This record gives sequence, C-alpha cells and structure tokens, in this order.
Amino acid sequence: MSDAKNQNNKKFWFWLSITINLGFLGVFKYYNFFAASFADAIANFGLQVNPWTLKVILPVGISFYTFHGLSYVIDIYKDRIKVEKNFIDYSVFVSFFPLLVAGPIERATHLLPQIQKKRTFNYVKAVDGLRQILWGLFKKIVIADNCAEFANMIFDNHIAYSGSTLLLGAVFFAFQIYGDFSGYSDIALGTARLFGIDLLRNFAFPYFSRDIAEFWRRWHISLSSWFRDYLYIPLGGSKGGMWMKVRNTFIIFLVSGFWHGANWTFIAWGFLNALYIMPSIIFNTNRNNMDIVARGKYLPSLKEFFQIAMTFSLTVFAWIFFRSDSLSQAFEIITRILSKTTLTIPEFRGLYKALVTLMLTVFFIILEWIGRENDFAIQKFGFKWKRSFRWMFYLVIVFFIFYFAGKEQVFIYFNF
Repeated sequence: MSDAKNQNNKKFWFWLSITINLGFLGVFKYYNFFAASFADAIANFGLQVNPWTLKVILPVGISFYTFHGLSYVIDIYKDRIKVEKNFIDYSVFVSFFPLLVAGPIERATHLLPQIQKKRTFNYVKAVDGLRQILWGLFKKIVIADNCAEFANMIFDNHIAYSGSTLLLGAVFFAFQIYGDFSGYSDIALGTARLFGIDLLRNFAFPYFSRDIAEFWRRWHISLSSWFRDYLYIPLGGSKGGMWMKVRNTFIIFLVSGFWHGANWTFIAWGFLNALYIMPSIIFNTNRNNMDIVARGKYLPSLKEFFQIAMTFSLTVFAWIFFRSDSLSQAFEIITRILSKTTLTIPEFRGLYKALVTLMLTVFFIILEWIGRENDFAIQKFGFKWKRSFRWMFYLVIVFFIFYFAGKEQVFIYFNF
C-alpha cells in the first residue's frame, strides 16, 4: 500500500489484506456456525444436510489479535501512520504479550511510537503498575472466580431453580464477567507499565453508569472505540440523518455481538443493547452523562442512584443472553424470572459461601466507588495515610486473594 503508484493499487492491497485477516477469523471462528445454521435452515424445507465441519481448536485471542492487526493496516491505508520498516518493532506491536490473548485492542498510532522510542525504568510508573496488577488479581481471583462458581451452577441447572435464584445467578454472572475481564485488563495494563508502556484503558467503572450510552463508553473501551473509528464513522456515523444514525448503531452492536462468538445468543445480546441505546440516539441524549458520577461527593443523588440501578438492571438482563448456551435457555430463564417464583427466597447448594461472596462483592463495590475518579480503584487509595498503614491495606488485599480465592476459572475472554 505504501509503495502503490495509484489509488487503485493501494485499494487492491488494502482489501486483500482485510480479506486475508478476516478470512482467518471466519474460518476458525465462524465456519462451523454458518454451516450448522445453513443445515438448520434447509431442514425447515424438509431437506436433510450433513455439513462438513472443522474439528480444530479455536486459537486463543484470535478476535483480539485480528482487530489489533487490522488497525495497523487501516491506519496505513488512511495515511495516519507510516509503514514500520523495523521487523522487531512491528513484531512487538502485533504480539506484545500482556495484551495478546484478551486485549485491550491496541492501535498502531498509540502503541508503535512507544515501542520505537527508548525507554528507561521508571520507579513511580512501575509501582503504579504493580498496584494495578494487585487490584486486577483481586478482581479475578476473589470476585470473578467466586461468582463464577454460583453463576455456572445456576445457569447450567436452570430448570431446577426458582426465578429468584436465577435472578441471583444473573447478578453473579454480571460481577463474574466484570471482575474477570476488567481484572485481566488491569493485569495487562499494570504489566505493560513495568516495561514503560501505557496501554489503552479498557474499563472505567461501567456499573456506575447512569444510562446505556455511558455504559458503553466505560465498558470494553478499546473495542467500542475501535468499532466507532473503523466501522461506525466509515459507514457515515451520525452525518446522514436519523435513519443512518439508527442503522449504523444497530450494525456496530450486531457486529460487536457476533465478534464475541458464533452463537445466536451473542447476536441477541448485541441487538438488545442496540435497542437499549436507541432512545438516547433518537432524542440525542447519548452524551448527557460524560462526567464521572457524583464527582467530588461521597454519595450519588437519589436521581443518580436510580439511574445507576436501572442501567445495571438492564445490563444484567442482557447478560442472560450472553451467558446462556442457546436462545431457548435464555428465554426459559427469563420466563422463570418473570414468574411469581422470583418473590421466593433463593435456594441452592452453598448458600453460606454465596453469602460470603456477596459480602466480598459489596466490599469490592465500595472500593470501586471510592476510587472511581482514578484509572483503577486503589490507584491513590490511602495516599493520605502513613506509609505503614497503606502497606497494611495492600497486605489485606493479598490476604484476601489467598484466603478467599475461588476455584480456578479460565478467563472468559480467552474464548474470544
């Protein structure tokens, strides 16, 4: 592309690169899905088809790796960056180990310049990185892994449980996926900072959002901004009137759902979130809540509290589709949640441990709320204390990680 003599040649190499990159993703991740869906569709007409499917293991982090590489190709095509001639620098960019398997999805314009310049060890930055790694480990090992035990038990045996238990299972999953994914991101960002590299922020306390638009500015930020810059804006963004704005919004949410996995549940999850955000798009209120909630205050206002509660409730409802194995399972769970059994007391095995997990989650929420104005919850926590007291706090977090560690769970986003 860089050496192309005219625009047509440049466009040819661009689309060839895009096709190859997305081709690998399509074969490994989506071929079996489309083959099975085609067979199901044909079966509706009374025809029996046994499609040939691939029996391969999905490469870890292929969705992240593909989008990571695509940003480099697109930015060169758009003349935002120059071609990287140094093979080592380019290799570090595409395979930098902290972000390789689960993001954040980096941009060549952001990461390559940091790789190219000389770096020296920065003690302050390294200590901040270790602090973020510590918080990421707490999120993953204490919150996510403990919540996962009950979320998995309840979702995998949903037929046996009441609506109240299924609702609690959905809440457990909401904190599992947040602790799991944002915990990984904290570990990745903290590790990169030890090497003098600042990665893109991926989470900004999304469960304190006051509407769905704010939630998507704070959840998986690197993916949301990637779709905005490389799909939404090229499709016309918001410039073509209300119809184009609505159309493009549905496209990016449906593609986002499909990016997460080859299952109709993910597409339903994306569609549902597109519906959620429609009122703010139509009435142009999607940028009403740009600042941090209750900045400089100890507590939110009553209005803000109900806005946060409503946004969290809608998000939990959508997570049911994300976590379910099939659409039928998701609808079965939702039907039971909407029944009168939701008014009963939840009953399942391990109630005492579940209560401990809920108490740890409340402790986690409090620390997140206190530190919501920083990049991560404990970044500046206790800075006004004596150094010995602050170190005692860190040791308490370490103790929690060892003593309250849940059963080991694979990172959820390793599947994507």
